[in-house]
Formats: sequence, structure tokens, C-alpha cells
Amino acid sequence: MSDTNNQNSNKVKGPGFGKTVCVPFISGVLGATLVFGSIQGIPFLRDKFGRIEYVEPPKQEIFINNDEQISLQNASDTGVTVAQKVLPSVVGIKITYSVSSKYYNQTAKAEAEGSGVIISSDGYILTNNHVIATDTSTSQYLITEATALNVYLYNDETPYEAKVIGTDEQSDLAVIKIDKKDLVAATLGNSDDLQVGEWCMAIGNPLGMTSSVTTGVISALNRELKDTDGKTYNLIQTDTAINSGNSGGALVNSKGEVIGINTLKASGTGVEGLGFAIPVNTTKSIYSDLITYNKVKRPYIGLYGSDVTEDIVKANPTAKLVVGIYIRKLEDYSPAEKAGLRVGDVVVAIDEQKVSTMDELNKYKNEHQIGDTIKLTLNREGEERTVELTLGEQP
Repeated sequence: MSDTNNQNSNKVKGPGFGKTVCVPFISGVLGATLVFGSIQGIPFLRDKFGRIEYVEPPKQEIFINNDEQISLQNASDTGVTVAQKVLPSVVGIKITYSVSSKYYNQTAKAEAEGSGVIISSDGYILTNNHVIATDTSTSQYLITEATALNVYLYNDETPYEAKVIGTDEQSDLAVIKIDKKDLVAATLGNSDDLQVGEWCMAIGNPLGMTSSVTTGVISALNRELKDTDGKTYNLIQTDTAINSGNSGGALVNSKGEVIGINTLKASGTGVEGLGFAIPVNTTKSIYSDLITYNKVKRPYIGLYGSDVTEDIVKANPTAKLVVGIYIRKLEDYSPAEKAGLRVGDVVVAIDEQKVSTMDELNKYKNEHQIGDTIKLTLNREGEERTVELTLGEQP
């Protein structure tokens, strides 16, 4: 069980994967709301500005500082070259399953669509976990296990049956496989080398429109965001258009290298151009574990904690609390229990580095390997003590 708390902040919805169903409640696990609007005529422009004269812009080239010439043709050629290189490595994914009512004897067929990236020529495909997950339910409906999982290759309308190799809800990544050889595997780049302002392209199947490309720039790096389930992601932010169905697709650089897996978008009134991708360097160890072990091996402490802030300390003067992580529960036979931790202890430091939130504890833990020994500094009823804990494997 994951070391966790119950905090929520910065709610971010993912692009989901466009479900079509006869009942209205269906939406992506990280679904997005599409708002369609129209402007029918803009009469105020003429009234406000009077006569508008259009000046023909220069073709093919622009000038900067009157001495540096940049060809727009080069930018266009880059987009064409990148699209031609990467499109054969991005697939469409369609899932078919059933939806049943909890109160009536009624069922309906549902479909989910998303994208994936071919990571090996023998059929392994990387996508988002939420693209293929079918455990969504509401107070009125249940979604059954998928009855079909099909992959569609570039310029090929043949449905290729896929099987799930491994899923990881924590990172929102999954690997599936089709029985086909000689596929065009994507070239993976180095997301650690990205720079803000760098050109990028998103490739996927938004709204089921296969093999679509959109372009933009890297807007920001290392964005720490939480989705609606409270899971924290460290992401690439881009203004490249990402919509329902783009989930699991590729974010690529000007060399045609995959630098991220498109996974989240911000939505809401006044929100525009806020898409997010999992850095490809983050995915490499995860999909390797999924292929090898059918799961991701992670270090494990085995405690449930709540963040203790200064305000909580001040509000409970007799509780002998300090700023840190209050242990609410310990997993049986976990490394935390074996190390002698107790419910009521407050973790204040790891390896002499102060920590005050579960997010900080998990981040530090995940920088270590299974079997590593760490030192936890605890405050127990007003007294500090240090214990050694050997990280186990998350069950």
C-alpha cells in the first residue's frame, strides 16, 4: 500500500480518452470538459475602429533587429519533417466495455479512445494508465472489465488486438502489446535537456481524429501538480493543444524525439493553452519495470501520515505536537513497524534533512532504492530520537 495522505490542491484534469456511451455520466478518469462556442459576426469592430486596412505581410521571411533574417520556411519544414518521422510511431487505442445500472436491469456499450507510443519494434506500446483503465464507476453505474482492447497503426484501419502487460496508477503509465513485428519504434529524447520556449509538437488522436498534430512551445518545466485523485505529478507544461484522446500520445522536439507522454490538461472558464506531459526520462524505468515485472518496483516505508503545520501546533498547545508528519497508521509487518515507529510519532527529518509533509517524505523515499537504509528523526511525546529504517518493496 502506498505511503499517502489525503491532501488536495491545484486540481488538474487530464485530457482523458473520449468515451462514447448511451448514458450521459461517462467521462474519462482524468476527463476534460470541452466547451464549444461561436461568434456570429463582430459588428463592433467596424463601429469602433472605422475603416480597417489590411497590410499584406511579407512572405517566407521576417526580419529581426533589421539585420537578422529568419526564414519561416525552415519552421514549416521542421514541422513537416518531424510529423513524417513520428506519426508511424504513434497509435490509436480503442477500448470497448459495458456499463450497467446499479438499480435497473440495463446495460450499454461504451468505448474509450486514446493514444500510445510504440517503444519497441516487436509491439510494446507505452500509454497512460487512465486510457486503458476501466474501473470507473458512479453512484448509479458500474463499468465492467474491458471486453476488447484494440490498437490502430498509422495509415492502417486494421484493429490489432492488444493485451495489457502492466499498469501503474501512481505514475499514470501503462504498457500494452500487440502481436506484430517490424514496427517503427519512436526515438526517445532526453527530457532533462529541455528549455523553456523550445519548439514542440503533440501527436495523437484527439476526439478519435487519428494522427493529428499540434505545435507550440515548452511553457515551463518541473510543474508539480495534483490531479483530482490527489496524485502528484512532476510535468512538462506546454501550450501545444492537447484534447480528449491525446492522452498517451507523444510530445516531441524539433529532432523528432519523444520528450514526453501527454497526460493532463487544465480546463475551465478562461483556461487556455495549459497542457501537461510526463517527461520521457521519468517513464523509462517505469516501462522497463512494467515489461520485466508487470508492475513498478518502488521503495516502501509503510506508514500513513498527516501534515502538521504551525497553525495545527498553535491550535493544540497541550498535544505536544511539532511541525512534521504525524503517523496515523502503520502497515503490519512494514519497514516502519519493524523499525519501531509508533502511531502518534511525528517525523521531523530524514537523514538529517527536515521534512514537514508527506509529499516531501515520498519524494525523498523515491530517490532511494529498495534495500537502502535511511535515518528517521522522530518527535515522540516531546522528545526527539533517531531510528534506522531499511526500505522494503512496495506491495
